[in-house]
Amino acid sequence: MTEPVFPETNSPEPTPPPTAAPAPVVKAAEPGWERATMEKLLFATLEEQKTARRWRAFVRLAWLAFFIFLIWTLTYRGTPATDKATPHTAVIEIEGEIGPKQEASAEFIVAAAKAAFEDAGAQGVVLLINSPGGSPVQAGIINDELKRLKAKYKKPLYAVVEESCASAAYYIAASADRIFVDKASIVGSIGVLMEGFGFVGLMDKLGIERRLMTAGENKGFLDPFSPQTEKQKAHAQEMLNLVHRQFIDVVRTGRGKRLKETPELFSGLFWTGQQAVELGLADQLGNLDYVAREVIKAEELVDYTRRENVAERLAKKFGAAVGDGAVKALKAVQPLR
Repeated sequence: MTEPVFPETNSPEPTPPPTAAPAPVVKAAEPGWERATMEKLLFATLEEQKTARRWRAFVRLAWLAFFIFLIWTLTYRGTPATDKATPHTAVIEIEGEIGPKQEASAEFIVAAAKAAFEDAGAQGVVLLINSPGGSPVQAGIINDELKRLKAKYKKPLYAVVEESCASAAYYIAASADRIFVDKASIVGSIGVLMEGFGFVGLMDKLGIERRLMTAGENKGFLDPFSPQTEKQKAHAQEMLNLVHRQFIDVVRTGRGKRLKETPELFSGLFWTGQQAVELGLADQLGNLDYVAREVIKAEELVDYTRRENVAERLAKKFGAAVGDGAVKALKAVQPLR
């Protein structure tokens, strides 16, 4: 009987231990490497300087372009879109508060009026008014100049009231040949005021003492923290009465016999447009298109209003910032010793 033969199994051979990696061979520095490194650094520095010069040149050109644009926008205010020979109605808007440094200032309105009256194609000039009033000084300057221009160029001047024509705005409107209103417009307020506050009683209750030193008996006149004497009150009232009489004289001169004077007419009250027509403060109901079409007989409207543009506002802010910076710089300078 034959015995089975079992195949022999190969036993795994032992793994030889890992051999250490050969140490890297450090090559000796090639001769001249210092020079190559310096050249690279030099070229990088030169390139950086070139980039900086290009950027400075770009910034300077950008600022130059900005200032050229600013000067252009400050000096250019545009011209009417129509030819001067084309018959049209010249429009000047009086919007908002009347006062210096406002769009409804004597500077802007007078400049617009001169351009409108000088234009050969303007058949008449319309003041489109929507203002609660403002400075009597500015209104007086505008009123005088409008009357002068009317007499010089022999052109009609009309006032058209939209929402309101009160106080200093009516002072200006009185220079017009005729005044047109909407039936619901607010018209009048022929009066003068001087406003302020007094805190003397409150200061006494709180135990606060006002220390105001002046050279001149009335230098602290109208100071809200100081008591007001009867003499000062009388002086202020006299000033108000004088300006009020000037206002009344302007209205009487402008409106003439059309006024139906009552005790309340010059009291500072205001009325609707319909009431204003009845009192003679206005002539009739009508809007801008009606006046251009039916009265002046020139339907095309050309706006001569002078407005402060964005560049002017930026220039003012820039100038104020520069001035403030200069003041701070001067304050920071220490006196030499």
